[in-house]
Amino acid sequence: MRRRHFLGAGLGATALAGPLSACGQAASPLSPAGRDTQGLDAALSTEAVALARTLPRLHALIVARDGEALIEEVLRGPDLDTAVNVKSASKSVLAAVAGAAIGAGVLIGVDQPVAPFLSDRFPANPDPRLQRITVGDLLSMRAGLASTSGANYGAWVSSPNWVRYALARPFESDPGGALIYSTGTSHLTSAVLTAASDRSTLALTRELLGEPMGITVPTWPADPQGIYFGGNEMRLSPRSLLIFGELYRNDGMSGQTRVLPEGWVQASWERRGSSRYTGDGQGYGWWMRRAGGHDVFYAWGYGGQMVFVVPDLRLTVVMTSDPTPVETRDGHVQALHALLADGFIPAAERGA
Repeated sequence: MRRRHFLGAGLGATALAGPLSACGQAASPLSPAGRDTQGLDAALSTEAVALARTLPRLHALIVARDGEALIEEVLRGPDLDTAVNVKSASKSVLAAVAGAAIGAGVLIGVDQPVAPFLSDRFPANPDPRLQRITVGDLLSMRAGLASTSGANYGAWVSSPNWVRYALARPFESDPGGALIYSTGTSHLTSAVLTAASDRSTLALTRELLGEPMGITVPTWPADPQGIYFGGNEMRLSPRSLLIFGELYRNDGMSGQTRVLPEGWVQASWERRGSSRYTGDGQGYGWWMRRAGGHDVFYAWGYGGQMVFVVPDLRLTVVMTSDPTPVETRDGHVQALHALLADGFIPAAERGA
């Protein structure tokens, strides 16, 4: 099933033309042949889609160039307008909510300490470093607190107070130091947003992202205290994920509306730490790597929920997958990266 779908002139009108890349090189919108390509090469796209169809866990695929969805495939699972669990890609969405909250004056900025919003849930005899954690530390996973993900995840979500539990984790690094991947750290962002605005994270997400972007944001689970899960279990449709990716590709603009503060995308795509497993960098809620000679920024959720943005090719790709795999080390996520790097990036380079 292949359909063309135009997202709207505003979404594709303002590309990130020539910013500095995450690797410190000037990104060029030109193809290797030296011309500004349009569309996707038909033969390469057909090959890539055929390969996508062989991936048994891949549910949906959207490939857009300049805001126009040139490939829309439902391989299995729900349709492209049905909200699906995006797992930890929620962290990228939450980082956008934080950026929009800064733009709206709910938060002062990334250097703002979070202790005034969380100190009532500090452990007894708290480590003084808790006072030094900033909004930016939470968004970049550099709070320094031990992880609540992986083997520690079950105990954390079974605890009676998720925020208190995350804040009581021992420090493994000073705030602003090493990247320690932890959904608990991301959940603290949700707690800060709730305390700073006196509104739920769900309400803020709908107001600051959903309404200006024209997308539906369904409810998602909350912790025992009613704080919406920060960093997991959000539900968005593949088409909504495409609009979200386009928001970042267009430097925080959705159509003619500025949703994220000017400069937020550039700050979010600055490498602030690296994954100990992949070596990929992370900024504010987004991962980054090089693929096919291009800077790629991506949101990543468990099981293969992906939003890829390749700014210099004006390319946005969404892939959703089975969100409940038993085995996650089967190469599926690597296959999705390869599908982008070896399939859709060359197709965009060559153009239509």
